[in-house]
Amino acid sequence: MNHTATSLRLIDGIFLLNKPLGFSSNQALQKAKRLLGAKKAGHTGSLDPLATGLLPLCFGEATKFSSYLLNADKTYEVTAQLGVSTTTGDSEGDIIAKQPTSAMTLSDIEAAISKFTGSYEQVPPMYSALKHQGQPLYKLARQGKTIERQARLITIYTLQLLAFHGDTLTLRVACSKGTYIRSLIEDIGQFLGCGGHITALHRTATGCYNIANALSLEQLATRIDQNGIEAVINESLLSVADCLPAWPQICLCEEDLCALRQGKVIAAPSGSIACGPVKLMTKTGVFAGLAELAADHQLVGKRLWHGVYR
Repeated sequence: MNHTATSLRLIDGIFLLNKPLGFSSNQALQKAKRLLGAKKAGHTGSLDPLATGLLPLCFGEATKFSSYLLNADKTYEVTAQLGVSTTTGDSEGDIIAKQPTSAMTLSDIEAAISKFTGSYEQVPPMYSALKHQGQPLYKLARQGKTIERQARLITIYTLQLLAFHGDTLTLRVACSKGTYIRSLIEDIGQFLGCGGHITALHRTATGCYNIANALSLEQLATRIDQNGIEAVINESLLSVADCLPAWPQICLCEEDLCALRQGKVIAAPSGSIACGPVKLMTKTGVFAGLAELAADHQLVGKRLWHGVYR
């Protein structure tokens, strides 16, 4: 059956995709976008073709809020081969060095885990989407060029050993935004004196979202076949409010929401919420956008939802 929608529509919300192996993030996004017949969509942080797992997709109005997911903490399960270094830091690159690992002990691995748990300065890899003078670093790397990269402060909240057999190491990594797992594995390999590279990478969480609630492209196509696009959209698209669970919220009537959309500043309802960013909700409890609560108890709209409330 042809799984490409015949007409495009404006849909709003977040869809949790389990990205397949071999797809770039944009390829996976475009496939999901075609299946749902969506006019506007974007993804929230790239996964390499080698990587699989959770890729939240923002549709319609939700694209305005994608930065909050880009900046969210992430969790991964990564498998690495120790003793072999590659040009790319993963199994797609050429082997550039081999070192013996027969003397490696569990104590050595535990020391490496302790070393790289917490906050430290990480140098991004050349094979990354970071840009230098408008060019992605990975394109320059393929030309044999190496550009000096500025180290950035990242945090590894949890580095848990899942398996260690011979030269193969599997870890669960909970980390801050901007963490490069291939660089983490290369750093661990360097610390152990043998090098290493990623052989498999699976993202299991982004912010408050978990892989258990994600659908593969095949599952999405099957549900559309069985239930129709409209039913799948209603069942599968999530509210942006869900990705900001810790934010305080204020309920407003439609008149006040209209005023904020027009760029007006309004008085906030009485309450005990502290000054700062707030979620806006309708009187019926659905997400309507983001605002800033000022010290004088005035509300200033920041990002307002203009689509169908979800």
